[in-house]
Amino acid sequence: MSERSPPRRLPPMNALRAFDAVARCGSILKAADELGVVRGAIRQQLAVLETFFGIALFQRDGRRLVLTEKGRTFADSVGIAFGILARASAVVVAGERRTLRLGVPSAFAVWWLMPRVAELQAALPEVDVDIIPMATVEPLARHPDLDAVIMGGEYRPASDITAIRFMEDEFGPVAAPDLAARLDLSAGVEALAGAVALSSRSAPRLWDDWFAESGHAPIRFARNREFEDLLLSIGAARSGIGIAIAPRTAIGEDIDRGALAAPFGFIRRPAGYSLGIRSGDAKDAAFARLAEWLVGEGQSGNTEELKKHR
Repeated sequence: MSERSPPRRLPPMNALRAFDAVARCGSILKAADELGVVRGAIRQQLAVLETFFGIALFQRDGRRLVLTEKGRTFADSVGIAFGILARASAVVVAGERRTLRLGVPSAFAVWWLMPRVAELQAALPEVDVDIIPMATVEPLARHPDLDAVIMGGEYRPASDITAIRFMEDEFGPVAAPDLAARLDLSAGVEALAGAVALSSRSAPRLWDDWFAESGHAPIRFARNREFEDLLLSIGAARSGIGIAIAPRTAIGEDIDRGALAAPFGFIRRPAGYSLGIRSGDAKDAAFARLAEWLVGEGQSGNTEELKKHR
């Protein structure tokens, strides 16, 4: 009979919960609201945790608390651990069916995933896939409440996260046809100088990425407007307010029916789209079927786009 190793000494659970909440929320006040306690209780638990380790996990930047390098690494691991516990608890109380919470960028959910949701459910008949739109796309490590996320090319997976690439994509500037003609965008990229550039907080680097990957020198726009979500910036472009930068998956139908024009075409985003899951879930049958379905649909979608635009 093998001897069991003695249990490892772990930090107090209440201290871990407070630390996780502050790391995710970015403030003691928001963490206190989430946990239903006063701010002093949160500060006390953070002190308990730092005393336990003998190191600082946060440092002050003005009035803000900022994670130290070790604190950030520990926060990622704590988030993963709480996510595992939450999912394990759900399995204990659930019946034969299970729910998989999938975080998806809002634009991608509306224009690509939701039209295919019936096929997705058929591919996972014993799993309810709960699609959670994400206005601000954040890594899975910051969302212990989610089981997986779909991320675009700007995503870089963290440790303990497995990224499964399932689809390529292209992106480029889009505008209402009347605005494109009025600005004479057919004359070249330099004509963008007279335009209002539309961007979103959910994908803030798309314009920078497009200039870098297209080989064009950055342009100083007449004005810049930022929206909370990519869907809103695309809607603003459709109404003629300015020019948005968008993935083809989000606006393919608009291009086909003439609601939007792509005056400079599209360029490929090498990273495409990936499914991010916790490495411990990689062999789980439900996640494997989800990844298999996404890969199949991604390949099918790319083939259809190639045929359509030949």
